[in-house]
Amino acid sequence: KKLLALVFLAWAASLRAGNLDTIGVTVLRQVDPTLTGTGVQVAQPEAGYNLGTNWEVNPGAVGQPVSLFTYTSADGSTNSFPNSLSSESGHADGVAGNFYGIPSGVATNIAHVDNYDADYFYNSIVATNVINDPVVNQSFIFCNADYSHLAVSDEELVDSQYDDYAALYNTLFISGAGNGGPTNQAQVYPAATCYNGLGVAAFGGSSCIGPTLDNGRCKPDITAPAGVTSFSTPLVAGAAAILVQAASRGDGGADTNAANDLRTIKALLLNGAIKPNGWTNGTASPLDARYGAGVVNVFNSWEQLKGGRHAFIESASFSSGGAHPPGANTNNEPTLIGWDYNTISTSPTQDTVNHYYFNLPGGNAFTLTATLVWNKQYQANSINNLNLFLYNAANSNLVACSTSLVDNVQHIFLPTLPAGRYDLQVLKSGSVAQVSQSETNALAFEVFNMPLSVGLTNSNVVISWPVAPTGFQLQSATSLAPPVSWVSVTNAVSIANNENVVTLPLGGGNQFFRLTLPAF
Repeated sequence: KKLLALVFLAWAASLRAGNLDTIGVTVLRQVDPTLTGTGVQVAQPEAGYNLGTNWEVNPGAVGQPVSLFTYTSADGSTNSFPNSLSSESGHADGVAGNFYGIPSGVATNIAHVDNYDADYFYNSIVATNVINDPVVNQSFIFCNADYSHLAVSDEELVDSQYDDYAALYNTLFISGAGNGGPTNQAQVYPAATCYNGLGVAAFGGSSCIGPTLDNGRCKPDITAPAGVTSFSTPLVAGAAAILVQAASRGDGGADTNAANDLRTIKALLLNGAIKPNGWTNGTASPLDARYGAGVVNVFNSWEQLKGGRHAFIESASFSSGGAHPPGANTNNEPTLIGWDYNTISTSPTQDTVNHYYFNLPGGNAFTLTATLVWNKQYQANSINNLNLFLYNAANSNLVACSTSLVDNVQHIFLPTLPAGRYDLQVLKSGSVAQVSQSETNALAFEVFNMPLSVGLTNSNVVISWPVAPTGFQLQSATSLAPPVSWVSVTNAVSIANNENVVTLPLGGGNQFFRLTLPAF
C-alpha cells in the first residue's frame, strides 16, 4: 500500500542568531574548524508547496554550487538547476540553509545533496530502492489533507517501512515532529514516529508532543531551536552529518564501522543533548514528551565520540526476572566519557546483563547521562526488550533505571550523583518481547563534575572552567544572602588549553560566581 498524504510544514524565518551557539556548533568550530560534514552525502526529500509542484533547493539561495545537487522525481533525474522537473521552493531553501547552507548551516562542507520530491522518495526509494546517503532530513509529515492523523494502522505502515530501510542500509532518518496543524492534532506525526529514526521538536516554537498514538512510545527524540520543526530538523541532521564525518575519520577510534552505525550516532546525539528547564522523564518513559532527550549539542556529542569505545567489564546471565546486583569484578571503565557498540545475547529462560563499572572520586556531585539505543529489526513486528540500570556497587542499591517496554531507547539522567563506585547495566530480557536471542546496541555515557576556577591577574578576575561539556552559563552575584540575585555574565568567552576563560575587572565589593545548566 502506498500513502501519498505528504504535507509540508509551515516555515518561517531562517536560522535565528545564536542557534549555532545553542547547539554547540560555534564552540565546535573554534576547537576543530575542519568538522563541517566533509565527505558526507545527505538527502533532502521535500514535499514543497501545492502538493509537490515545487520542491527544489536553489543552490544560489544557500551559497552552494549547482554541482553539489542531484534532483530526482518520478519524471527523472538531473544535475542542473533550473530544470524541468520542478522549481525552487522557499521551504526547501530554508531547510537547506540550516542544514548545509553557507554561512549559517551546520554542515557546510558536505559532499553531495540528493534533493528528492518527497512523494517519489517515499514510494520509490524507501519502499523499493537504495541510496548512499547515511543522513536524510525530512521536514515534512504524513497526514490527511486537514492535518489530522492517518489511521493508526497506516501510520504503523509508514513507520515500518522507514524502520526496515534504516535497519537494512544503516540510514538515519531525521524527521520533523509536526507543528500541531489547524485542527490542533497534538501527537507527533510520522515519519518522526519511526523506531529507528530521530523525531525532532522545535525548542521555543510550536511542536507536536508525545507519546505516539500506536503504543505510547516516547517521541520526539530530540529538540533544536527554531520556530517550527521544518527548521529545527535540519539543525539535527547537520549535527548527525558532522558526527558521521568525525566517526569516519577515526575520531571515535579505529572501528569506524561501529562508530558510524546509526545506533551509535543516535545514542551520541541523544546523550549529548542539554536538558532545558522543566525537562523530565520517568522509569517507563525515558524521554520528555516535549523535548525528547533535550536540545541537541553537537560539541558534547563529539566529545563523547572522542571518549572512545569502551566495552563492558563483565557479563552475566541469570534466570529471567531474577535479581542482577553488581558483580564481583573490581575493574572500572578507564574513562568517564565514551560509548560502546556491542551485542547482548539471551536464551528464552535467561536474562543477560553487561556491566560497566565507574569509579567517581571524591569531590562535588557528578552529573551522569547514559543512553542505550537499538534497532527495531528488519520486518520485525516488535522490539527486543533491553533496559538500563544504575546500581551503587558498594551496597548494591538501585540508584536509577530506564525500563520502557515499548521504546527502543533507554535514557538515564542524574544531575547530582555522589562520589562512589557505580555499575551501569545493559540488560536484555530473555522472556519479555523476545524477537531474537541476540541484539546489537549502542551505549553512550558521560559522567562529569564541572569545577570553576577563579584567579586574579593584575586588576582582573580570571574565571575558567572545562570546555567540555558545553552549554553552561556563567553567572555572578554580589551577595549570597537570600534571596540571591544571580545575573548572567555577558563578557566574551575565549578558549585556551581546553578551558573556557572569562576576564572581568575586579570590583570593589564581594563577587561570587557560579555555572548553571541549562542556559535556556
